[in-house]
Amino acid sequence: MALADHLREIRARLLKVALLLVVGTVIAFFFYQELFDLIRGPYQDAQQSLGKDVSTEIIFNGVTDPLMVQLKMSGLAAVVLGSPFWLYQIWAFILPGLHPNERRWTRIFAAVAGPLFIAGVAVGYYVLPKGLEVLIGFTPDSVQNLVEFSRYFSFFTRMLLVFGIAFEIPLFVVLLNLAGVVSGKSLGKHRPWIILGTFVFAAVATPSTDPFSMIMLAAPMTALFFISELIARFIDRGRARRAAADQFAGLGDDESSPLEAPDRGDDRRSSLSDEDD
Repeated sequence: MALADHLREIRARLLKVALLLVVGTVIAFFFYQELFDLIRGPYQDAQQSLGKDVSTEIIFNGVTDPLMVQLKMSGLAAVVLGSPFWLYQIWAFILPGLHPNERRWTRIFAAVAGPLFIAGVAVGYYVLPKGLEVLIGFTPDSVQNLVEFSRYFSFFTRMLLVFGIAFEIPLFVVLLNLAGVVSGKSLGKHRPWIILGTFVFAAVATPSTDPFSMIMLAAPMTALFFISELIARFIDRGRARRAAADQFAGLGDDESSPLEAPDRGDDRRSSLSDEDD
């Protein structure tokens, strides 16, 4: 495809994703109270865990804050619930660059990418109360901690999106293997450094500073990396078998073998020498 065709294709896919997000945001706008209770839940869990040791409340600050938060919450719901569609659009843009026998992974990608992202978001939501408990716990006893809901929602969004995107990294490793960029052997060779980098990424990416959140992000990522390495090695073996089969696929039955035939002159001289003896 020419560069202009690639640009037109990516524009069309971006428009589809934008349309989905707009429609999803409008639909989620009517479920404001349910979304508000869902997002406030981890903060309330942290409050209950802290008990009376720390005084903290969540507040709105400003006239426009409730409306802006409602729009942001609706947009976040559209991004999370629409993840199978926009992740498929990313894969569909890469798909033309793959060989026909590698395009059969399209259905597997479409079936796995969305649930993986949602699973990452669910894990982030599960560990969020512990992270909030650690952070709010630094508040002195004589001070009341008033948290603006807009700032809390920004923290909430970063936490969930980091977990969701992190769970997609092993899947994109498999995509790079399908595209021939990385091999299963190279992944195994650099496995210790990749695991170390995973834990460093988890420590830097998680907005909270507690080790529990870091481990809860790094451990699933490491397990998913091992799975992606096994899949990459399986793909490499299949690719090697197909390459070996294709090496002689174009040869006819009457074509010569690559092995050289013995020299008949040498055989004749050898037989004459035997008769002389």
